[in-house]
Amino acid sequence: MFPPDRIVCLTEETVEKLYLLGQQHRSEKPRVSAFTSANIEKILALKPDLALTFSDLRADIVADLIRRGLNVYAFNQRTVAGILDMIRMLGAVVDAGGRARGLSPRWKPVSSERETGRNAYRSGQKYSSRSGTVR
Repeated sequence: MFPPDRIVCLTEETVEKLYLLGQQHRSEKPRVSAFTSANIEKILALKPDLALTFSDLRADIVADLIRRGLNVYAFNQRTVAGILDMIRMLGAVVDAGGRARGLSPRWKPVSSERETGRNAYRSGQKYSSRSGTVR
């Protein structure tokens, strides 16, 4: 079904992003998982069109849900740029791509600044967020 009507989020990250995209009506509210565990029977009882999750630590849970016939989208973002990509992908999946694209340009300068600062730190240089310069 597109867009998915009943979505089960296995992590808080995906719930937060759905809400950010104005899609809170699609997410089931009962707690069905913790960070590295999930109640598979509870998830199946909700009859979701889609399960969303984050982290490679949940690979076994994802595999179990897929074997049981659920559609699962597992995100694995590790950078600010990855988070922005995740929001755009999720927006496309839930038919809120316009809203997702509208949100991400606002964060792009913050993302670029953080990436520059982190790269400077890793290379032993100093980064000034006030001036945007690396020394």
